[in-house]
Amino acid sequence: MAGPALPMDDRDGVIWYNGKLLPWRDAKVHVLVHSLHYGNSVFEGERIYNGKVFELTKHSERLVKSAKMLAYDLPYTVEELDAATRLVVAENKLDGGYVRPLAWRGAEVIGVSAAGTKVHVAIAAFPWGAYYAQKAIKLCTSRWKRPSPESSPAGSKAAGLYIICTLAKDEALAAGYQDALMHDYKGRLSEATGANLFLVLNGELHTPTTETILNGITRQTVMALARTRGIKVVEREIWPDELAKASEVFLTGTAVEVQPVASIDKLQYEVGPVTQALIADYAALVRS
Repeated sequence: MAGPALPMDDRDGVIWYNGKLLPWRDAKVHVLVHSLHYGNSVFEGERIYNGKVFELTKHSERLVKSAKMLAYDLPYTVEELDAATRLVVAENKLDGGYVRPLAWRGAEVIGVSAAGTKVHVAIAAFPWGAYYAQKAIKLCTSRWKRPSPESSPAGSKAAGLYIICTLAKDEALAAGYQDALMHDYKGRLSEATGANLFLVLNGELHTPTTETILNGITRQTVMALARTRGIKVVEREIWPDELAKASEVFLTGTAVEVQPVASIDKLQYEVGPVTQALIADYAALVRS
C-alpha cells in the first residue's frame, strides 16, 4: 500500500525563484505579499513528456499575457521563462511530470491598490501522474457560475478566478462525483473546474465559446487534431438541454489531457470512437 504523498513544501529538489535555483524547502514568501491577500497572482500548468515540456513557449506566452491582463509586467521575457523551465526540469531530473510557473506581487504595500509592489516569478517542476483515478469520470452540475467578462478577465489564468472552481470541485467530491460542470452567468454550458468541455453531436465536435473561459492550449490542440481527422469542430453557445443529445462528452486540459466523461448528473455517456481517437492522437502527439 502506497504511503501518503509528500506535502508540496517539504520535498527534495530545486525551484527556480527570481532567476536563481533554490533548494525546494527554501523557496518561500512573506505572509503579507499582496497577491496572497488580493488574488492577483497568475500561474500556468505544464506537462513534461520524455523530459520536454509540451507547448512550453505557448505556456510562457500565456503567463506573460495573464500578468498584462492584471495590469503588471513580468521581469522576464518569454525566452527567459522557457530557458528557466528547461533548467528546472533538467535539475530535478524529470522525464515526466508537471510544471507550475507562478508570478505574484510582493509585500511592499498593503491595500487594494497594487501600485508599488515588486513582481516575483517562480517555477517548480515535480512528478505528477493522472489527474483522475477513473478512466471515465462523473460530473455534477455546480451551483457556482462562471462570471461575465465584464466582471473578470476570463482570458487570464489568475489565481483569484479559481475561488469558485475550488468551491465547485470540493462540493462535487463531497457528493461522490469527480468534478463539477459549471454554467456561465447566462446559464450556458461553460467548463469543468479546470478543464474545457467538448460534446460529440451527430459526429461533430461542439465546444463553448471562450467568452467566459480560458482558451486552453490543450483545447486548441485537440480541436486541431479533430480537424486533421476530418471531424467538424463548432465553437458556439451551448445550452444545458443539449447535453441529452450528446453521444460522447469529454474534457481537455494540460492536467487532465483528454478525459472521457461517463455521466453528468443523471445522463450517461459512452467512451465512444471520437473520444478514443482523440485520446490516442493526443497521446501520440505529446510523446512524439
